[in-house]
Amino acid sequence: MANIVVLGAGGWGTALATLAHKNGHTVTMWSPFAEEIAAIRRDGQHRRLLPDIPVPTSLQLSTDIACVAAADLVLLTVPSFAIVQTADAMRPHLRQGTVVANAAKGLCPDTGRRLSELLAEHLPTARVAILSGPSHAEEVARGVPTMLCVASADAGAAATVQELLSNKRFRLYLTADMVGVELGGALKNAVALAAGICDGLGLGDNTKAALMTRGLAEMSRLGVALGAEATTFSGLSGMGDLIVTCGSMHSRNRRAGILVGQGLTAAEAVEQVGTVEGYFACATAVELARRVGVEIPIIEQCYRICYEQVPAREALAALLARPSGGAEKFGC
Repeated sequence: MANIVVLGAGGWGTALATLAHKNGHTVTMWSPFAEEIAAIRRDGQHRRLLPDIPVPTSLQLSTDIACVAAADLVLLTVPSFAIVQTADAMRPHLRQGTVVANAAKGLCPDTGRRLSELLAEHLPTARVAILSGPSHAEEVARGVPTMLCVASADAGAAATVQELLSNKRFRLYLTADMVGVELGGALKNAVALAAGICDGLGLGDNTKAALMTRGLAEMSRLGVALGAEATTFSGLSGMGDLIVTCGSMHSRNRRAGILVGQGLTAAEAVEQVGTVEGYFACATAVELARRVGVEIPIIEQCYRICYEQVPAREALAALLARPSGGAEKFGC
C-alpha cells in the first residue's frame, strides 16, 4: 500500500483518486479551492463533474499542499496553465526522489515547451512521468476498461506509476517516448476542436473521418520534427486519444467545436464549456510548426477560426482549396 496524493479535484483528479483508493492505497486529494473541497465533503461526490460517483469518506481531502510531503506518488491533474504555479507551491514540501506523474494534457502557451520540461525545471528533485491516452474521467470513475501510456525517461518512475495504478480495468503501458506522448496528448485537442466544428457545421461522417485521419498525420509530422517517434502517434496517446476526444460528448474540445460550428465565436464557446485545451493548443502548435518548417493546415485553420475570427465555412473552403497532394509517410 502506498501514499498517493492527487493534486486537482476536478473530474480527472476525482476519478484517479477514487481509482487509487479502490486499489487499496492511502489517498489524499488536494484542491486550492476551499469551496470545492467543502462541496465534495458535504455531498460525498463531485456533484457537478462526476455525479453519482461516490468519494469514500476514507479518501482524505485537503487544501494544504504540504500533504505531498509524505507521498510516494503525486498525480498532477490541474489544467496545463496551472502546472508551474502548482509545482512551485509543492516544491518546498516534496521529498527528494518522489515520483510526480502529470496527467494533464497541454503545452506551455508562451514557449511551446512540454509540461514535463517545466516540471523538471521547477521540481528538480522529482522523478517525472507522464500519464496519457484515451481516457474520459466519467468512464474511468465508473470502472470502464481503460488503457493508457506512462512515459518517462526514468524507467523506474514509469514502473512505479504502472504498479500503483493498474488493476483489472485500468491497464498501463510503458514507453520512454515522452516527447511523442506529450505532443499526442496536446495536439489531439486542437484536432478534436476542429472535429467538433465539423459536427457543428452538420457535415457528414466522410468529412469527419478525413479530418481525423489528416489531423493525425499533422500530429505525427510535427511530433517527429520535434523529436518524437512516429510510431507513438499510432498508439494510445496518438490515434487512441484522438478517436475518443473527437467522438465523444464527454470531450470539452468537441463540445466547444460544435458550438463554434453552430455560430458562436471560439471565445464564447470556451466561456460556455469551460477549460478547452484545444483552444490554446492550436495557437501553440502553429507557432511550433513555423519554427520547424512543418505544414499543419487543419490546425492552422482551427487557429484562424479561434484567433482571427475567420468563419468556419470559410476555413473549410480554404482547406478544400489546397493543392492536391500524394501519399506521404505520415498517411495518405
